Amino acid sequence: MPHFHVDYSGNLEDCIDMHGLCECIRATAAGIDTFPIPGIRVRATRVDHYAIADGNPDHGFIDISVRLRAGRPDDVKQDATQRIFQAVQTFLEPTLAQYSIALSLEMRDIDPALSPKTGTIRDHLAKATQES
Repeated sequence: MPHFHVDYSGNLEDCIDMHGLCECIRATAAGIDTFPIPGIRVRATRVDHYAIADGNPDHGFIDISVRLRAGRPDDVKQDATQRIFQAVQTFLEPTLAQYSIALSLEMRDIDPALSPKTGTIRDHLAKATQES
């Protein structure tokens, strides 16, 4: 883990490179020691039904939810939260200057006893490294 889920209002589809935003989040997370690279997942979901503030359809939102396995100290999580949020703000700076957008991020712990995991990504990463 961590898993990043980006919900965004559908009216932002044409003004934000969502693939680029996902890559920005992934690359930033990969540079944070507490996040194992094989566990990083970033996905974005367009939301077509929403209502914001005064109801003006020109308003938009990007809400980033970060789920990670419990056990990291609060200062480590706070540092990671700030680094990711800053990277996203920098990526979105031109768009934020031009459009009415609410940007938010929340990080929360997942109880490992209630969240079983399995996968082969680590095996494939190790294999690719050996073949290089």
